[in-house]
Amino acid sequence: MERTPTGTPVGVDDPYDHAARCDHLTSDGRCRFALERAGDDPEFAAARREDGYDCVVAGDAEWCDCPHYRSTTDGRECRRCGLEEVRMAHGATRPLLEEHHLSYGGSGDGDDPAHELTVALCRWCHAKVHAGWARIDDDAGPDAEAIAAREERRSKERREFGFSTAAERDGRE
Repeated sequence: MERTPTGTPVGVDDPYDHAARCDHLTSDGRCRFALERAGDDPEFAAARREDGYDCVVAGDAEWCDCPHYRSTTDGRECRRCGLEEVRMAHGATRPLLEEHHLSYGGSGDGDDPAHELTVALCRWCHAKVHAGWARIDDDAGPDAEAIAAREERRSKERREFGFSTAAERDGRE
């Protein structure tokens, strides 16, 4: 199983099995990295320009073959148990979901690209994966504590949507 630089497991054998489409891929199949950040890698941008800025994967390549491949999470639900995020605005509450890195970069010699690959995991699954006794592809449901935290947030959200007059809020009615 892949491990972090400190030796804790990331919960998968092959991060690319769990990665999604590249963050740089536009809806029409072009490489946004080559279009917007050509100065960061002129040789790569020139090669993409010659191919009409088509994504590297448009040919026979795999995601891992692109030196600028990046797949980061949208953070809407836990990849392992399916718990949905409920964010509370204007509060200091800790999010239910956290970004979990599947890839920690290459060897640094240029032959092994350092791709950023992340998925969303709830706090409870994240702890289990890093403790080493859970995998991301386990068939798991949300912990009771996770469901309770989510429902508490949903209840608060519903209360905030309710209408009350100023007199009711001040207790004059």
